[in-house]
Amino acid sequence: MEKIPPTIENSVIRNIRKEDNHALANVIRNTLEEFGAHLPGTVYYDPTTDALFELFKSDPRSVYFVATIDQEIVGGGGIFPSPGLPEDTCELVKMYLLKKARGIGLGKTLIERSLSAAKDQGFKKVYLESMPQLKQALKTYEKFGFHYLDGPMGATGHFGCGLWMMKDIS
Repeated sequence: MEKIPPTIENSVIRNIRKEDNHALANVIRNTLEEFGAHLPGTVYYDPTTDALFELFKSDPRSVYFVATIDQEIVGGGGIFPSPGLPEDTCELVKMYLLKKARGIGLGKTLIERSLSAAKDQGFKKVYLESMPQLKQALKTYEKFGFHYLDGPMGATGHFGCGLWMMKDIS
């Protein structure tokens, strides 16, 4: 039987579930390894990476979406009101896709859903942290209207991220 290549049509985006923790941690770490971005001070070493369901359930203004293709978890992304950010600002967080899920519109859809959730939660700005190694993601963020900042905001603890961006969604 021939395997159908991944398409946006055979994908599903849904809210995170407790049983997704292990698969999502693998997606995040494998993606960072692929780009040589598995550095200290990044989500790679963040203990919350192994407990994303619990992290996102800990704050009522946070949302995390899981992307699946044929019921296999291939990525995710969401928003979180990270410590130290202004009350009207959330962070676009843990936005990762496996290689086989890129280029079909899933990343775009995850970002759109996350920005919509941010508006629904009353946020006016969305902040993100990234790294130069993630060139493809940076281009996508730029297309969405994120602009570069001179330095970090808040207290995420991700000192390994050297690029910071912001988008006004008000």
